[in-house]
Amino acid sequence: MDDITWEEPFCGEGASCFRLGTDPQGNAYIAIAGQEEHYLTDSRQALRSLILEIKAGKADHLL
Repeated sequence: MDDITWEEPFCGEGASCFRLGTDPQGNAYIAIAGQEEHYLTDSRQALRSLILEIKAGKADHLL
């Protein structure tokens, strides 16, 4: 999609870099940097909820 605005990649040490993006229709996207044509998509509200849950530590067990 040409109307996705991608943020700069979020990279871990020696790991894949993830990118977040949004479009004018209110959708949010997550992809691996360099593979943006293969993305997951949901609403911006869903992305907001995901980020807040991660910040609250609910994914710490994955680290």
